[in-house]
Amino acid sequence: MSDLKDGICADRFWLDREHCCWSANDSAFKDNDCKSWTTWPEMFHYYERDWLYGTLDFFFFVLWAVAMAGLAVSLVRTFAPYACGSGIPEIKCILSGFVIRGYLGKWTFVIKSVGLILASASGLSLGKEGPMVHLACCIGNIFSYLFPKYGLNEAKKREILSASAAAGVSVAFGAPIGGVMFSLEEASYYFPLKTMWRSFFCALVAGVILRFVNPFGSDQTSMFHVDYSMRWTFMELIPFAMLGIFGGILGSLFIWANIRWCAYRKNSRWLGANPVYEVIIVTAITGAMSFFNPYTRKSASALIKQLFDRCGPEDYTMDLCDYNRNITYGVVVDKVDDNYHTGDLGNGLHTAFMQLIMALGAKLLFTIFTFGVKVPSGLFVPSLAMGAIAGRLLGIKVEGLTYALQQSYPNSELWTCQIGRDCAMPGLYAMVGAAAVLGGVTRMTVSLVVIMFELTGSLEFIVPTMAAVMFAKWVGDAIYRRGIYDAHIELNGYPFLDNKDEYPYSTVAGQVMRSSAEMRLIEQHSMTVGELEALLRETNCNGFPVVNDHRQMLVVGFCTRMDLNAVLKNARKTQQYVTTNSPVHFSTDVDLVNQSFPSQQFLVVDDRQQQQQSSAFVSGDNVVPSSTYAGVPVPLQLGHIMDVAPMTVADQTPMETVIDMFRKLGLRTTMVTTNGRLLGIITKKDILTFMREGEH
Repeated sequence: MSDLKDGICADRFWLDREHCCWSANDSAFKDNDCKSWTTWPEMFHYYERDWLYGTLDFFFFVLWAVAMAGLAVSLVRTFAPYACGSGIPEIKCILSGFVIRGYLGKWTFVIKSVGLILASASGLSLGKEGPMVHLACCIGNIFSYLFPKYGLNEAKKREILSASAAAGVSVAFGAPIGGVMFSLEEASYYFPLKTMWRSFFCALVAGVILRFVNPFGSDQTSMFHVDYSMRWTFMELIPFAMLGIFGGILGSLFIWANIRWCAYRKNSRWLGANPVYEVIIVTAITGAMSFFNPYTRKSASALIKQLFDRCGPEDYTMDLCDYNRNITYGVVVDKVDDNYHTGDLGNGLHTAFMQLIMALGAKLLFTIFTFGVKVPSGLFVPSLAMGAIAGRLLGIKVEGLTYALQQSYPNSELWTCQIGRDCAMPGLYAMVGAAAVLGGVTRMTVSLVVIMFELTGSLEFIVPTMAAVMFAKWVGDAIYRRGIYDAHIELNGYPFLDNKDEYPYSTVAGQVMRSSAEMRLIEQHSMTVGELEALLRETNCNGFPVVNDHRQMLVVGFCTRMDLNAVLKNARKTQQYVTTNSPVHFSTDVDLVNQSFPSQQFLVVDDRQQQQQSSAFVSGDNVVPSSTYAGVPVPLQLGHIMDVAPMTVADQTPMETVIDMFRKLGLRTTMVTTNGRLLGIITKKDILTFMREGEH
């Protein structure tokens, strides 16, 4: 659909430009020499290549871009607000135990699928790989409800989501092993061995289906397959390291600028209330500025593929491959290497070099303002494109330097390569640069190298890629500590404890907790239905500690807000004798309940009815006595909804231990006690706030 901005296939409107020309046996078409492809001015029978032709071409290019992006944002805003963005920050939070209801639902899946197609085709500087992870997790969540073992168990469901994330990367990049490594390194919070082989199996199935569907039309699962017949030299590690340093700097600059813009968007009343207008404006500016540069006008995937490719003898008409050559009657007669170079840059390559510099700045600017708008948007492909441009630029310069040194020092083994072989390959530098910038933006390491290997099929160049990625991470961490996904998690205020963060302070739990004097508690035997309903109305806590009384403050258990709210509403609806003054008891001790409420309070008909009343009183079932004695309200026994063994820590427990408990057990709250007495409570948000204060 992205080619719709340029024209349409006259005979087969569903084909893009490349397949349209292939189907017409014009597989060697040039940019303006494919008879089967009809541009929009030609659709209106205007064929003269003058200013009016260019104006019409420009108008339809921007019009189609705005139309597709506008439709995408309208669908998202109307039907599924959660379908916007990448989804990876939220998936990381969900896998850590945070619940975002509806984020992995059916409507999110449908709207994000359609919106992603439209947003990608509009020409916005975004990718589809991050949203593919979100879509895969939506599928995993939806299918988990077909199996109660997984649908009703949040821990089991997270195992499915971890495997789904691996399958999403496998489909997006054609990288099944990289998908497993991505789920392990970046997405999953807890990744046991049993989850690894399940993720491996999901990624395998996704890879097999991808190979069967053959979406790239090349009978290969690698998206940007390269076939370099060369070896890198030891001295090239210096420019590879330079690319890593550049990737770390550019990635940190992008994160800083994008977070600042997203924070402004959140605080701006106009932008927050008008996401459709923002998308339309960003798309119109992006389309208008991209139109005039051939490297920004084409899709990011096509640009990356072109930058990764080597320049063969058949590419001498391309500006990017316009080296000075000795050609007689169209035949190269002075062969220096596989690329038929004589070492100097031609006029076309000088032009392409300047256009690539402008394309790099434009891509950076576009992506800063695009990532975070209310359409499905990923970050992998724009980052790869920026890195590929920077790497290609450096590769051209290194190639020129190599030829110059060969001419100056023809006998040096350091700069001389075998005749007929490539001495320096700009496409290789583009590939390494792409990995470096993506590493600087996301701070991934192992999974990124594996993805790049599977993405290109180039096993020979893993070491240069590893070197660039490590330099990008070192430099990026030194400038801006968090990657783009962690930065957005922090910006949105999600309660996420990063496993990679360290806590060097010697603080104990008693210094971080919220004191029990600041909390709303539940007493075990002295509260009524009305008091509990008021407690739910006046607070927004996720749960409440249950103590024996306010004097001793001995911990009895913990009751979640959801369970308490559900059981009180159910009692009001189904038990007609439950009133506002009905006492509520949180206990599973039958003898204690019978002592507190003797049987004469009930109108006992016979032994069988008395036994039924006692059972209803203790278990909280819907069976209630037929009447009451002297108007005494029917008591409720809610011990069955209480966690009688909640997680507690002593007040002198080191916070480093408490943080490890939250990370490894997925806790949301823990109570602080001393000798069984409640002193306070620590939530995940309390820990995050304290850690941020410690950083500053």
